[in-house]
Amino acid sequence: MNLSILIPLLNEAESLQELYTWIVKVMQVNNYSYEIIFVDDGSSDNSWAIIEQFSQENPNVKGIRFMKNFGKSQALHAGFAKAQGDVIITMDADLQDSPEEIPDLYDMIIKQKYDLVSGWKKKRYDSVVAKNIPSKLFNWAARKTSGVQLNDFNCGLKAYKNVVVKNVEVSGEMHRYIPVLAKNAGFPKIGEKVVQHQARKYGETKFGMERFINGFLDLITIWFLSRFGKRPMHLFGAVGSLMFFIGFFLAFYIGAMKLYSLYNDMHYSLVTRNPWFFIALTTMILGTQLFLAGFLGEIILRTKNNEARYKIGKELNF
Repeated sequence: MNLSILIPLLNEAESLQELYTWIVKVMQVNNYSYEIIFVDDGSSDNSWAIIEQFSQENPNVKGIRFMKNFGKSQALHAGFAKAQGDVIITMDADLQDSPEEIPDLYDMIIKQKYDLVSGWKKKRYDSVVAKNIPSKLFNWAARKTSGVQLNDFNCGLKAYKNVVVKNVEVSGEMHRYIPVLAKNAGFPKIGEKVVQHQARKYGETKFGMERFINGFLDLITIWFLSRFGKRPMHLFGAVGSLMFFIGFFLAFYIGAMKLYSLYNDMHYSLVTRNPWFFIALTTMILGTQLFLAGFLGEIILRTKNNEARYKIGKELNF
């Protein structure tokens, strides 16, 4: 199978028919063998009924319905697990991503041998203050932190080799950072293509300003996980040990000075009246706690179970 088109959605009933017709037309013109996987992330409108209708008309249409809203990352994870195409294309259901971009993205994966190609909505139709400026700041920070040189991490239109989606773990709200996850998993050839951005035709965006705050927090998380996710003791243990020994030697020095003053009949105040004693004690306690945090992190990594992060209510054509 050439292509898997993966579309996570939430309450996009108005746009589904137009999107589906457009995708099928592109598939037929280019003579692709394909599957379209709609992942309904707990919609409260009639999105699922429309997907059921598509699946009855076209066996290439498949559907996954979550029992409630679990988030875009979980929707992508479920779709990645089911996708069978040589190339997987992800796109949003709001018609802001153009299916006409699919052939070029497919060729970049197959002919140019990219592991992943991310869309870049260079010209946007969003609010400059509400989205464009925060997006530029977010993408700049993501490039500097991750080392992945993309201009638009948030673009939902992306293409992947099948092997890539089977080897990345998308959780929480990490869908923005799949290119970073792919790089960390051993897929370094990541490309970018300027794609057409279309104004939203129906409904309203599901994302507000909080997505940028969450994005920056997720960026810190993925930076940490990429460096210390497998060995937390390397960070917490090292910092904890350093703080403990600094506190220990400071306390040793204070104790030695007290003994020296007693031996030479010199006046020396009580140890507990010396503020450095409490600084040393606090440093030793914090160092011990950090060391234990690293130790517990190592234990958790070795004993964790991979509990499902979402519940699937229904499936179609799988």
